[in-house]
Amino acid sequence: MLRFVRNNIWFPHPMVVDKSGILSIGGDLSIERLLLAYHYGIYPWYNVNEPILWWCPKPRYVIFPEAIKVSKSMRSYFNQEKFDVTYNQQFDEVIRQCQIIKRKNQRGTWISEEVIEAYTNLYHMGLVTSVEVWNKAGNLAGGLYGVNIGRVFFGESMFSLESNASKFGFISLARQLALDNYMVIDCQQPNAHLASLGGTFISGQEFHGILKKNRLISLQSTIL
Repeated sequence: MLRFVRNNIWFPHPMVVDKSGILSIGGDLSIERLLLAYHYGIYPWYNVNEPILWWCPKPRYVIFPEAIKVSKSMRSYFNQEKFDVTYNQQFDEVIRQCQIIKRKNQRGTWISEEVIEAYTNLYHMGLVTSVEVWNKAGNLAGGLYGVNIGRVFFGESMFSLESNASKFGFISLARQLALDNYMVIDCQQPNAHLASLGGTFISGQEFHGILKKNRLISLQSTIL
């Protein structure tokens, strides 16, 4: 049964989520609520002009950074240094492109102006990372963004204006996260694109065990 969250900042326990993956409904996209949500693997995903739906599906679809898959065709992109990658240089443009990009079997977008404002606030707090992929002419060819807390990256959205640009950016990010000892990339929902990069399901129990360890790491770093 869905539970409603209103003005108070709280969520039901993530492990009581039903089969739909929806944990609760309502509330807002305040910084405080979003931070609480992501620390426990909960994220908003809903249609424009509808109440906010908070998701926490189990099993969970993830990619372990050290296990990122690079196909033969993608290896050639890296060997040729086809694109350049930067971080946090054009967040505003990345999230706007994610908003307007046409997606197969999808009418419209869930990235509303409310969502853009909320994640822009997190970005200015250093809690969102954008990845920009540039072609050799210096034009933005693709990118992605996600919430970055402790040693867990919560992927939100990506776009490509040129073939395989978002894959190039995602692989580059995963390689960097592996070097930085990140534990997992949360992919939220499965798709063929992520499957080709090494996406896999893990149990809700395993996922929340990772998040618990991440919260402890975050707390220790704050104290230090």
